[in-house]
Amino acid sequence: MQAATQAIETIGTIDAQHHLVLDETLPITGPTRVRVIILLPEESEIDETEWLQAAAANPAFDFLKDPEEDIYTLSDGRPFYDDG
Repeated sequence: MQAATQAIETIGTIDAQHHLVLDETLPITGPTRVRVIILLPEESEIDETEWLQAAAANPAFDFLKDPEEDIYTLSDGRPFYDDG
């Protein structure tokens, strides 16, 4: 028969040496063995730089390298400034 377990939720950081460093002291008198479950945040969205690099490397956009596709100059249109 398995003993009952108690859950304690806290937040921490994995450091450069792969050690778990907790943000706060645990309310446990030790030493004692514990079971640890680590939940990592999902990186569901890539940032703009990663997206642009992926698009630039995608062969589906190779036709844009054709000089005939370069139809705009810096004097076309007006600059857009985001005040947000």
